[in-house]
Amino acid sequence: RGKSHLTEEWEEGPRKYDPTFKGPIQNRGCTDIVCCILFIIAILGYFAVGILAWSQGDPRKVIYPTDSRGQFCGQAGTPLDPVPLKWINTQDSLHRNATVVIEARQVVMKIFEDYTQSWYWILLGLVIAMLTSLLFIVLLRFLAGIMVWVMIVLVILVIGYGIFHCYMEYAALKGEPGSDVTLQDLGFQTDFTVYLQIRQTWLAFMIILAIVELIIILLLIFLRKRILIAVALIKEASRAIGHVMSSLFYPLFTFLLLAMVIAYWAVTAVFLSTSNEPIYKVFNETACDHSRQTCDPNYTTSSMKKECPDSECLFAFYGGETVYHKYLIGLQFYNVFLFFWCANFVTALGQMTLAGAFASYYWAFVKPDDMPAFPVFSALGRSLRYHTGTLAFGSLILSIIQIIRVLLEYLDHKLKGAQNKCTKFLLCCLKCCFWCLEKFVKFLNRNAYIMVAIYGKNFCTSARDAFFLLMRNMIRVAVLDKVTDFLLFLGKLLIVGLVGIFAFFFFSGRVKAFENTAPHLHYYWVPILTVVIGSYLIAHGFFSVYAMCVDTLFLCFCEDLERNDGSAARPYYMSSTLHEILWKNKAEDLPSSSAQQQDDEDIQLKPKQAEEEDAT
Repeated sequence: RGKSHLTEEWEEGPRKYDPTFKGPIQNRGCTDIVCCILFIIAILGYFAVGILAWSQGDPRKVIYPTDSRGQFCGQAGTPLDPVPLKWINTQDSLHRNATVVIEARQVVMKIFEDYTQSWYWILLGLVIAMLTSLLFIVLLRFLAGIMVWVMIVLVILVIGYGIFHCYMEYAALKGEPGSDVTLQDLGFQTDFTVYLQIRQTWLAFMIILAIVELIIILLLIFLRKRILIAVALIKEASRAIGHVMSSLFYPLFTFLLLAMVIAYWAVTAVFLSTSNEPIYKVFNETACDHSRQTCDPNYTTSSMKKECPDSECLFAFYGGETVYHKYLIGLQFYNVFLFFWCANFVTALGQMTLAGAFASYYWAFVKPDDMPAFPVFSALGRSLRYHTGTLAFGSLILSIIQIIRVLLEYLDHKLKGAQNKCTKFLLCCLKCCFWCLEKFVKFLNRNAYIMVAIYGKNFCTSARDAFFLLMRNMIRVAVLDKVTDFLLFLGKLLIVGLVGIFAFFFFSGRVKAFENTAPHLHYYWVPILTVVIGSYLIAHGFFSVYAMCVDTLFLCFCEDLERNDGSAARPYYMSSTLHEILWKNKAEDLPSSSAQQQDDEDIQLKPKQAEEEDAT
């Protein structure tokens, strides 16, 4: 664009024009090595904590209750040792809690039985969600414009049907005995089907869905012009995914790694929480100097028993006084922190891998001839070989913020009964600030990983370049990139809504054709909720590839505009369709005088672009 201020900036700044630039740089060096070493040491320490916890813990303490001697109840070889009646009369609160535990255990057993009766139908529902998502992605590849509008209409219709169904249920319960009871008067019930017999429940569902429907319709009205531009970006993303089809299955690899991280954290947490030793205390009815002191289970031969003949040595709680038990809370904190760090690292690895694959598509001058043979595997190899430290650095920053949020929630829970209004306001402000900070860091990290995938620089440099590049294109980020994210979110809602409606009619037995096929369950909402959550995760996995592709192409597009001017010496790497629509979007956002000047510059460039297209 001649000698514009942007041209002068990247000619004099860190991103000088490089006529040999061909996209993602292959000759890279390792970045953020110190953080890479720190991450490796932390992982080795995490394994050590797990081994230590597994050697000390006993998960049976979570599953089975214990008697007054600390022995597991209901296990083979355990003698019957009922608690004396005198302790029952003096510990009513413990028995009220025991009743709640027993009821909760019965509910858990019923839920487990429902899963055993319906697991294969749940898997079928998840397979249907996966096939629906895959079909939707394939149709987007060839019919992006039509599919987006079909998706919008179907989302409105599905939510509208939900409102209609809630109203019909609300009207059908009119006059039924007990249906006018409020949720507040009903309280918590272990049988969740009770809530569906109350009119207020369906009224609440109807109001929530109506609000969601209204918000979506208003957003569509205000963003109707931007949707056309977002469709063009989705079309370009569809072409990129068409050349990198293996990217659609990369979320399975991310899901597998996350499942391993979650499983390791959960098992380690259980073993850490059950690694305390049984502590016994002296209990007595008459005065005794040794009352509530720690005692040995072989209490009958001790001197305490001789001084207090009517006292007994009973199990009190789990604890310990060794070095391991003193630092147990620190080990639990370390387990949580490393869980956040590893989970964020896996997510960051997926983002950088996909960004590298799609960047290789964008910066290929002749697509797909100039692309690597296996873009995803090449990008994954570059990320692990050169940028493990960068991934660890970005995920460490995010993990610190997340652990601070956890500590604030824990502090709020502990001080809930004693806090004054000033403390409550301060905690609320801190939680809000760190929530916003986490969202900002996630956004910055995502774009920083894209810049790392392209240029191979360290995290701080890439984050700085990505931030200022986005700030120079703030209008495009606000009205284009986010509109595309909104459309992709509607796609997730559509898939979840369709599969959820199918699961509801099947498991609830509302359709006569499925009455003999559907399993008989205690709570039919268990498989429905499982299918809905699983469908969302599956749809999110597929559409996250699209979202990452859109973000990568958008950032590459902004970088392309600043590096090149469309001349024969510095041609654009973007497609002609994408350039035409996105440039039209910029002209609409500029003031009238600037837009006229921009049109004059474009007229001068069109002959050069026409010659280049003819040559191509």
